[in-house]
Amino acid sequence: MALNEKQQIFEAIKRAKQPLIVVPTGTGADGYASAIGISKAIAKLDKPVEIVAAEGPAPKQLHFISQADQVQPSLDGIETLTLKLNVADTKVDELKYNVEGDELHIHLTPRSGTWNDDDLRTERSTYRHDLIISIGAQDLKAHVHLFEQHKDFFYKVPIINIDHSPANEHFGQYNLVDTTATACSEVCHNFLSENEAQLLDEDIATAFLAGMIAKTKSFKTPNVTPRTLQTASDLMGLGARRDEIVENLFRTRSVETLRLWGRALARLKSDRDSGLVWTLLSQQDFMHAGAEESDLPDVVDELLASSPEAKVSVLLYEDADKNICGIIRTERPHDAIALAAPFKPAGTREEARVCFIGKNIVKVEKELIPKIKEALTI
Repeated sequence: MALNEKQQIFEAIKRAKQPLIVVPTGTGADGYASAIGISKAIAKLDKPVEIVAAEGPAPKQLHFISQADQVQPSLDGIETLTLKLNVADTKVDELKYNVEGDELHIHLTPRSGTWNDDDLRTERSTYRHDLIISIGAQDLKAHVHLFEQHKDFFYKVPIINIDHSPANEHFGQYNLVDTTATACSEVCHNFLSENEAQLLDEDIATAFLAGMIAKTKSFKTPNVTPRTLQTASDLMGLGARRDEIVENLFRTRSVETLRLWGRALARLKSDRDSGLVWTLLSQQDFMHAGAEESDLPDVVDELLASSPEAKVSVLLYEDADKNICGIIRTERPHDAIALAAPFKPAGTREEARVCFIGKNIVKVEKELIPKIKEALTI
């Protein structure tokens, strides 16, 4: 009997020798929590698995989940270049190397005789990872620098595409896209429970429930369904630690984050007609608050919480390289990608990111905000 699509996806995971989980920009805590939960399940199949996220390490509020600190910001060492030298007639007596500028120089001294050009060749190995599991990306571009720097890898290695967005482009060889789900964590739980329920345990359930609670603001968003609540109940039945999740996601804030909130709220601006709120943060704000860019998701959440009538929030900030970046967060029916379309955004319809090189924050505000207002009134 032919396998259904979910069974085929699970078989692909079981056949893989070293899968890689990639988290795009804009997925927030749900994307990270889903990736951590899936990685724990795959590890039970005795497979080494790594997580790489386009936005870098997991948010601090998720570090109560074991292995959250193992998320990497870049794809390193995924391919090996091998130099092969024919030594059948001419043996190697000495090997040395040095780096000059941006070049590696390798020096080989023969024991006797010489080599010619035909004796040396290069060979690229196969990729270290033989399966990519993408979580929460509408398309490959959502992986931003991970994709841009390693396009060949993304095109040649099979991809399992896990998402819940109707805008997903089904770019994977395998597509696990459930538009009735409220979060990627819900999709991941349902997939495992239908195919290999014995892999689920207390830690995995806690990761998935954390993703769902973060995505739905503790089940307060309008897209929460009875099925969502049943999934949450199932996860708690598996031992998911709800109180610990709520404590870390909503009740635990560092002094540094609170200071950054204060600076962002002091500059809060709004446009009632369009339902837009926005604010600005400079590098000086980060320094005075003692905060980091990893604290920004909490600030965006606070912008929306402080303005219940707002449907779109924009946080413009100066990053460590003096570039101006923006986080655009929306609630349905608005689409963050569509609102920021002229500025080549990356992310999801709920959260998109843009970046401006060589501009100051005031100029970016004057350029970006009117365009978003215009898009909201069309």
